Amino acid sequence: MNQLLEAHEKGTLSKIYKQIEGLDLLILDELCYVPLHKQGAELLFQVLTLCYEKRSVIVTTNLQFGQWNHIFGDPILTEAFIDRLIHYSHLLVFNRESFRHKESLLNH
Repeated sequence: MNQLLEAHEKGTLSKIYKQIEGLDLLILDELCYVPLHKQGAELLFQVLTLCYEKRSVIVTTNLQFGQWNHIFGDPILTEAFIDRLIHYSHLLVFNRESFRHKESLLNH
């Protein structure tokens, strides 16, 4: 995200977009961990649009889709992002206790 924002400020987004277009797989790890401001959310949507139906995307997150709106800050953008993300996707949902939490309890 920081690279996208920096490239936007410098006017070099096309360079990053070309790098993304060259990927077979894009991994967005811990998406929605930190709230995005409007410009960041819009840039991330553009990245997903570049990948949509052209390359594989893996997303990890601790939040259910219903909680993403407060991260993206715009219900329409959030819905469009999720719509593109889940189209043709395989969802793996884990409803387990955090292994880090469990491990910390064992060590005390």
